[in-house]
Amino acid sequence: MYAFIVPGLLFFLLFAYVPLLGNVAAFQDFRPLRGFGGSEWVGFDNFTAMFADPELVHALVNTLLISGLQIAFAFPAPILLALLLNSLVSDRLKRSIQSVVYLPHFISWVIVIAIWQQVLGGAGPLAELFEQIGLGSVNIMSNPDTFKVLVTSQVIWKDVGWGTIIFFAALSSIPQELYEAAAVDGAGGRRRLWHVTLPGLVPIMTLLLILTMGNVLSVGFEQLYLQMPAVGTQAAQVVDTFVYTRGIAGGDWGFATAAGLAKGLIGTVLVLGANRLAKAAGGSGIM
Repeated sequence: MYAFIVPGLLFFLLFAYVPLLGNVAAFQDFRPLRGFGGSEWVGFDNFTAMFADPELVHALVNTLLISGLQIAFAFPAPILLALLLNSLVSDRLKRSIQSVVYLPHFISWVIVIAIWQQVLGGAGPLAELFEQIGLGSVNIMSNPDTFKVLVTSQVIWKDVGWGTIIFFAALSSIPQELYEAAAVDGAGGRRRLWHVTLPGLVPIMTLLLILTMGNVLSVGFEQLYLQMPAVGTQAAQVVDTFVYTRGIAGGDWGFATAAGLAKGLIGTVLVLGANRLAKAAGGSGIM
């Protein structure tokens, strides 16, 4: 049985743990041709320059705003959809809706953004409708003022169906005897939802929320990078795109590695803090 663990263990070892050794570049004026051994050691100079960089500060603000919107709206969306589908009487209708809402998860961000561009772009049907009723041409895909709301809407549309899988599993684990006892006591549908269903979902909701806190500074590189030319860096620059443009495209490897290392450390602190708060509130946490 342990032999089956080896492929997965090797995958994480080679692609997750060994690359951590490259974080030494955060303390160097790293040059790829010189390698880690030949690059000049600069200590914490990269971190000092990082915290003084206004572009990174702006990218951090954008990241926190987008992440906050996704926690507020994209996180509860699968819960609400799972509760809605679970209330359906017809299993055939339930399975049909599940199949439809699952599909966007398997579509790449390139295709997703192309679809949204065709519908909401300047040449799309929505813009034509607005123009016909006299509201002028509207291009939602290139509007920096509504870009963060647009990004959150795309995440909900793409992943809400996939997220319901976990909550369906949690719903199926709630003992039916609890619903029967509540019905015998005279509890209606809303009371059973409030006193039986939601408490049964609290452990998995707490777990996912704690894990989500660790990804607060990771809001989707590909999705934002593909749309950045349309709305500009002022609206779309986040920490991940900043690290890419400064490190890979700009060649400032040490600075970009320092930013990535700081992001990982902050994510770790947030997970540990959220786990401690969950335990203090009476939950089980994740460890």
